[in-house]
Amino acid sequence: MVAGVQIHSKEAQQAQAEILTEDALKFIAALHRTFESTRQSLLVAREAAQLRLDAGVPLDFPPETAHIRADPSWLCAAPGPGLEDRRVEITGPTDRKMVVNALNSGTKTFMADFEDANSPTFANMLNGQVNLRDAIRRQIDFESGGKSYKLTDKPAVLICRTRGWHLDEPRVTVDNTPVSGSLFDFALYFYHNAWELVKRGSGPYFYLPKMEHYLEARLWNDVFNFSQSYIGMPFGTIRGTVLIETLPAAFQMEEILFELRTHSAGLNCGRWDYIFSFIKRRRADRSALLPDRKDVTMESPFMDAYVRLLIQTCHRRRVAAMGGMSAQIPVKNDVQANDAAMNKVRADKLREVKAGHDGTWIAHPAINQIAMEIFNEHMLGPHQYHIRREDVRVAAADLLSNKVPGQITSAGVRSGVEAALAYSAAWLGGNGCIPLNGLMEDAATAEISRAQLWQWVRHGARLADTGETITPEYVDNVIDTSGPKVVGGLISQKNVDIVSKYLKAQVRKEWPGEFLTSDLMGYLAIADGCPAQWQRSVL
Repeated sequence: MVAGVQIHSKEAQQAQAEILTEDALKFIAALHRTFESTRQSLLVAREAAQLRLDAGVPLDFPPETAHIRADPSWLCAAPGPGLEDRRVEITGPTDRKMVVNALNSGTKTFMADFEDANSPTFANMLNGQVNLRDAIRRQIDFESGGKSYKLTDKPAVLICRTRGWHLDEPRVTVDNTPVSGSLFDFALYFYHNAWELVKRGSGPYFYLPKMEHYLEARLWNDVFNFSQSYIGMPFGTIRGTVLIETLPAAFQMEEILFELRTHSAGLNCGRWDYIFSFIKRRRADRSALLPDRKDVTMESPFMDAYVRLLIQTCHRRRVAAMGGMSAQIPVKNDVQANDAAMNKVRADKLREVKAGHDGTWIAHPAINQIAMEIFNEHMLGPHQYHIRREDVRVAAADLLSNKVPGQITSAGVRSGVEAALAYSAAWLGGNGCIPLNGLMEDAATAEISRAQLWQWVRHGARLADTGETITPEYVDNVIDTSGPKVVGGLISQKNVDIVSKYLKAQVRKEWPGEFLTSDLMGYLAIADGCPAQWQRSVL
């Protein structure tokens, strides 16, 4: 064992033996001891920023970094090998079958997700690392249910998404403190695979989620430099694509690219988390009340402004401006419903490529052909960096616009409750993404639902169809009647009961919890055998 490092779970023993090696744990300990205090100070800074917003201080572009935004001379790094053309990226969890299918999907890249499409049980986190290690070395082929799973000759380029800075990894502690979930995921993937990826003509590539400030991007850049030095790898080998999925980050896109410029692979429109953040960060502002989730589209003024600014920013600095995820998935045994869903995907991808995006996300291999055809028709080169969008003028007021057409309806409340219940209960059961009513739901979409329920109750919203005020008791009733409908398959009654209690408590709180994944993590930690102090109260 490594001095000061403790593993608090006996789950996934084979994966522990293969992945949590002595040298890998030494690397994790070195990262923790070097960067944990900075991470904690940045999380405290998030809390202070929220208090300023609650007090009525509006978000704006930081004055102290105006010189960075005004300087046209600096550019980001060239694309890493294999990242020159990212026109379609598929995303999904890291289970073995998904990894093979995603890498074989025909997309340009696969974002292997340890975050929002994943339930962070210890087995999922470690087996996912085993699966990615094996895929990189082309040792992942297997058979299951009479079917053979084998990598093609030219699989998609692999990109790993870690957990966000806010999440701990409670099953591993260093000096009696949980390690950062971000650093745990990054360290294991990087330590075991960085040189192998370079040898095979690729590199250690990452998606970086949930950042709220350019100093958080600076922390990632420091981690990259430390890690490359640690293994003797040339500086600038790593590439990181930042998801702009929080409202504060939208005001600091230039600064985030600047901090990561020697390692940057661009920015991505993390649309669903961005909507969640718009609600959460403006929690005290009744004017930020949003209608039913289905009405908050990419054409909503605040979303459109964020997209235009992201594309302009990235192309000014010569990096990829990646589009987002269409939540629709193929509908089986209903041609009309499937056609309607796929038409929504087509419209979304066409909007993205015409806006100037350099690529897009899909959640299902069957959608690759649709997305690829649209980007092939309208993006003839590997990217669209030449589309500078110099016509774009986005002010702070545009990013904060509350002009969102739509209504708050009883159907919207019920849909939100069902999504939050079903997803969160599945997450407690070890599944991080589920199909629900023709959509692929992950943590981000469940977070929108949870935040909207809180927002509607907090600000006394009225239902457009019945005139009723949305109260805690009204939400209670919808939860009680919706719970039985979502039980079945991957979703147990026990977990629905836990989530029902959690949601009822949430809508009664002064402020909503920061993340449901943080609020509910204690249940996974206890199930993995962690000491009782890791169980957090959800009430």
